[in-house]
Amino acid sequence: MLFGTTQPESGDSKWRSQLDKFVKQNQRELAAVFWGLWLENGNSQGTIGIDLQPTPHFVYCPQEAIEKLNDKVENRLQEILGIVENHQPEVEVVMIGIGKGEIKLIQFAPEPAPPNCFEQVGKDVDGLLELLEQQMKEQLKY
Repeated sequence: MLFGTTQPESGDSKWRSQLDKFVKQNQRELAAVFWGLWLENGNSQGTIGIDLQPTPHFVYCPQEAIEKLNDKVENRLQEILGIVENHQPEVEVVMIGIGKGEIKLIQFAPEPAPPNCFEQVGKDVDGLLELLEQQMKEQLKY
């Protein structure tokens, strides 16, 4: 994408901007669910992902699967692997967006930090997952 252009996005990449908008609007809740899942599993299940097909839902992306995909795409995911391996869960949220045969890194440092977001939201992980998945289904159309 060229910066400064006003060309409309193609249908294939529209999901990326919709996902960006969703993340921006729901940072606190996403940070809360991220922290809650981190407390439950650490990184033993992999990185949390938002899979947009067939309908938006949360998944785990095992490290091994990301590494295999990186091999298949001639190491073009090396930066993502580095960020995933070195993120600090008590400070930043790292997730992977999955849509239309592509992936997108989701990374942000919420204010307040993820542990505080989890406390402030006051819902359990299952309640947060249900709430966010419902909101994704309403807001992410493609």
